[in-house]
Amino acid sequence: MVDYHTANQPYQPGPSNNGGGPYMAQDDEWDRDMLLDPAWERQQRKTFTAWCNSHLRKSGTQIENIDEDFRDGLKLMLLLEVISGERLPKPERGKMRVHKINNVNKALDFIASKGVKLVSIGAEEIVDGNSKMTLGMIWTIILRFAIQDISVEETSAKEGLLLWCQRKTAPYKNVNVQNFHISWKDGLAFNALIHRHRPELIEYEKLRKDDPVTNLNNAFEVAEKYLDIPKMLDAEDIVNTARPDEKAIMTYVSSFYHAFSGAQKAETAANRICKVLAVNQENEHLMEDYEKLASDLLEWIRRTIPWLEDRVPEKTMHEMQQKLEDFRDYRRVQKPPKVQEKCQLEINFNTLQTKLRLSNRPAFMPSEGKMVSDINGCWQHLEQAEKGHEEWLLYEIRRLERLDHLAEKFRQKASIHEAWTEGKEALLKQKDYESATLSDIKALIRKHEAFESDLAAHQDRVEQIAAIAQELNELDYYDSPSVNTRCQKICDQWDLLGSLTHTRRESLEKTEKQLETIDQLYLEYAKRAAPFNNWMEGAMEDLQDMFIVHTIEEIEGLIAAHEQFKSTLPDADKEREAILGIQNEAQKIADYNNIKLSSGNPYTSITPQSINSKWEKVEQLVPKRDGALQSEQDKQQSNEHLRLQFAKQANVVGPWIQTKMEEIGRIAIEMNGTLEDQLNNLKQYEQRIIDYKPNIDKLEQQHQLIQEALIFDNKHTNYTMEHIRVGWEHLLTTVARTINEVENQILTRDAKGISQEQMHEFRVSFNHFDKDHTGALGPEEFKACLISLGYDVENDKAGDAEFNRIMAIVDPNSTGSVTFQAFINFMSRETTDTDSADQVIASFKVLAGDKNYITAAELRRELPPDQAEYCIARMAPYQGPDAVAGALDYMSFSTALYGESDL
Repeated sequence: MVDYHTANQPYQPGPSNNGGGPYMAQDDEWDRDMLLDPAWERQQRKTFTAWCNSHLRKSGTQIENIDEDFRDGLKLMLLLEVISGERLPKPERGKMRVHKINNVNKALDFIASKGVKLVSIGAEEIVDGNSKMTLGMIWTIILRFAIQDISVEETSAKEGLLLWCQRKTAPYKNVNVQNFHISWKDGLAFNALIHRHRPELIEYEKLRKDDPVTNLNNAFEVAEKYLDIPKMLDAEDIVNTARPDEKAIMTYVSSFYHAFSGAQKAETAANRICKVLAVNQENEHLMEDYEKLASDLLEWIRRTIPWLEDRVPEKTMHEMQQKLEDFRDYRRVQKPPKVQEKCQLEINFNTLQTKLRLSNRPAFMPSEGKMVSDINGCWQHLEQAEKGHEEWLLYEIRRLERLDHLAEKFRQKASIHEAWTEGKEALLKQKDYESATLSDIKALIRKHEAFESDLAAHQDRVEQIAAIAQELNELDYYDSPSVNTRCQKICDQWDLLGSLTHTRRESLEKTEKQLETIDQLYLEYAKRAAPFNNWMEGAMEDLQDMFIVHTIEEIEGLIAAHEQFKSTLPDADKEREAILGIQNEAQKIADYNNIKLSSGNPYTSITPQSINSKWEKVEQLVPKRDGALQSEQDKQQSNEHLRLQFAKQANVVGPWIQTKMEEIGRIAIEMNGTLEDQLNNLKQYEQRIIDYKPNIDKLEQQHQLIQEALIFDNKHTNYTMEHIRVGWEHLLTTVARTINEVENQILTRDAKGISQEQMHEFRVSFNHFDKDHTGALGPEEFKACLISLGYDVENDKAGDAEFNRIMAIVDPNSTGSVTFQAFINFMSRETTDTDSADQVIASFKVLAGDKNYITAAELRRELPPDQAEYCIARMAPYQGPDAVAGALDYMSFSTALYGESDL
């Protein structure tokens, strides 16, 4: 029982800054100030009396003196019954003081039963006609029954009423409602409230701010005549009071609020519709953005893949290197922004789906071919084409390098052979043996034998020339026709030389019986000079031979072979001196025997001078070969340095990326703190990863140097640039996706009203049962998690049915695992409410005045212009039997906002 007799201090009328808490407690400032303002008391007495009479007249009675007429409690009980719509206990009809006190106590008990905490107000003071206590009691009743239930945007009581006034008067000039006292002194705010709801009653533009009495009286008279709001204030009292009484103003303004409650319902309905339409418009904008971004990305992929799949080789190394440079430019400049666009596309898609789910809308289905999976498929095709293009470029460069080497080798060997064969046909065709002496004939035979030996020695070179030409054909050398022509000419000439040699031998052998003398010394010279000469020519050819190597080991092998060749030079020099000694010996014998030698050796065209000349050429080529090999060794050492430099950096960057991938995996599972803390930590973590990008760029620069040096292998590391690129892109994408998941969780939490404690509890429960840290729960793990959260899914018939229902929600595709996002979506749906199609239909029904259709004019009147036009453009004409011209079907439109599943 509330103690109405406890009175710490008497009631003091005065202004209040408190609109009432949950229990509408009496304002203590009245008692603390101990001040009595006659103007305030007069305003309260008049206002409260008018307010009471506005309700008592419904029962055919009224009061004249607020202090006296409530003393017996009868009209007080009647007032409470009228304003509450409830019956109070039967009053006592006696005239004695005790009867009056009992009646007042019944009224005070009823007030207390409505959750009102009465302070310093007792029945005795009311019965005794205590003015201050009576006014305090009436103010308490006004607060509880006229003001407490006022709510605007989740505010209540005084704040809600003030916000309502501010919104309604916002469009009016010279009106700025900041309180319930001086903001109303000029009367414009009262007139603005009436004009906002009933513009035909007030000519607002004719009112002047400097004529407050006229303004106030105009508002009071219109309100009393047309709105059935009794005049509760006096214009002169308000104007002549420095600070009008707040409670009197609030009481009178609350009457306006209740008078316009129907319009307030329409405004609430309009606000709800605007909120739903804003969500839909934003979602459509996000869908359009996704479609455009997806289209642009797919179009770029479709344009790029044919370029990457173009495998038409160029004819020269320079042209192929230009293709390689174009490919590097694609890797460095064109592709990285598209990687970011692809990642952003997935983030936008996930965010959009989360927003649709939170607003109870159907999931977004992109246009055919523009799903994230479609884009991933096209992206995989792109990367496959990219990998194939790079492999093809490197293969073609190696092939062209090999072709250039073979072509040069072919030209060199062909030139040497053609130089050797020059004049050989004419030599073989001459018939000098017909007029030669016997000794000359024998000499010619020996000379021919030497030529045959020389011819046989050149057989290997001809075969090499043919083999090189064949290889150039097989490798599709661009200048193969000229090579084939030259090779065919050499082979035809070689066959002709063979035929001519055979014919000449037969002719010489026919006359051999006539030949008796032969110069054995010349013959021995010729036989030894020919192979030695051939050896020198082969040595010169080898010393001038081009070489191509790719590793330090290969060049060291060539250097070792060259050193081995140089070690044979002393023996070769001895052989040269021995051959020259034979020639000298023949000359000595001729001189000794007075033999006149013919000019030159009849058995060979190889003179001592040519041997010495070629020997000098060999001696000159040896140091040149030394220099070329040394230069190549320096190049290979430089390449080896590039390999080691790249490997050193790659062996740091590769494990770093792997470590970060493992770390982000753990972070995604073991998140602690608030979601905002997690998001902040993840973004800081992402920034640290981004700050590591210079190391990737440095590695790219080193990789470019390696490619420019045509280095194709690296035994010092298992990491290729392709591995590093893929790992880096995957790391960035994973971090971005993890951040997006936390952002979606924040979005889910805020939209669904999930507390931080609930979100933390969900995360802890999920991680506890995620034993293998995969980020997903199996069916049994998920069941244990649900049981820990209080769900009855034990192994009985009802529990199994409930569990199967939940699994169908969290794992609709029956994958056998439940992700954390699916778990959060389920828990948010279980623990919070969302708007629905029924709510939107009900709101439209309010705006339409309970009709089954709404008109364009009604939409334009109740909704902001852009949202009104949005509805008009999308609503179908109403087809019901009660349809009128211009009727629109708001029910089908509301249902379409949520999809058929909401029905």
